Amino acid sequence: MSSASGIPDSDWKQWEEQGYLVFAEAIRGEELARLQRAFDYWSAAGKQDWLKGVARGEWSATYYDIPDVLTKDEVFIDILDRPRYYDYIKAFAGADAIHIGAQVRTAPLWPISYTAWHPDVPPHHPLHIKVQVYVNDVEPGGGEFAFVPGSHRPGAGPYPRVRDLAAMPGHKRFPGKAGTAIMFNTYGWHVAMDNHTQTPRKSIILTYERRTPEKVDPARYASIFASLNTPDRRRLFGLD
Repeated sequence: MSSASGIPDSDWKQWEEQGYLVFAEAIRGEELARLQRAFDYWSAAGKQDWLKGVARGEWSATYYDIPDVLTKDEVFIDILDRPRYYDYIKAFAGADAIHIGAQVRTAPLWPISYTAWHPDVPPHHPLHIKVQVYVNDVEPGGGEFAFVPGSHRPGAGPYPRVRDLAAMPGHKRFPGKAGTAIMFNTYGWHVAMDNHTQTPRKSIILTYERRTPEKVDPARYASIFASLNTPDRRRLFGLD
């Protein structure tokens, strides 16, 4: 069965109780190939500036985000409203869900993860959803995303501040093929696991939020205005 929004009841239940959903092949075929090409091109183009910033102590050595990514290639805008997961964003956050940011991220080989277990926002914050898209295949032990199911719910926890990421009680890990998208409620505890392979992890973290007036800033997106040419995109970027 499906709700009035078209979202299957089983997905609604999992979202409410567990706080995550996984969409296999959310991006595939030529669009995935376009995304991979653009990711690799712009990552290589910015590598030297990133390394200089690391040497100056200005940027982290444990991950690299392509700067101003929405201006780099149309494909980074195209993936923001992919129906496979964006229909769920609209159902869960409402029609006024807005785009908060996109991190097009390479996690290079490193003996430990670039982050610890954490939630992104407190429970009183407006609903805040992320979608993590794998650009390359992410094997078990390859820095895969992990989440504590149910940790987004009021009264969940407390959760320990573990040094060994694998020691977090009740966590679930999400390896996956390129094009997999993992949607999660960021009230919940999550992390990028340590990477024990020889392959850097490439992923894109898309962030959405239930609209509040202080987060609406149309002028911020003047440089990509021509690409915001559908009703969904105009709402997503606070233009309507």
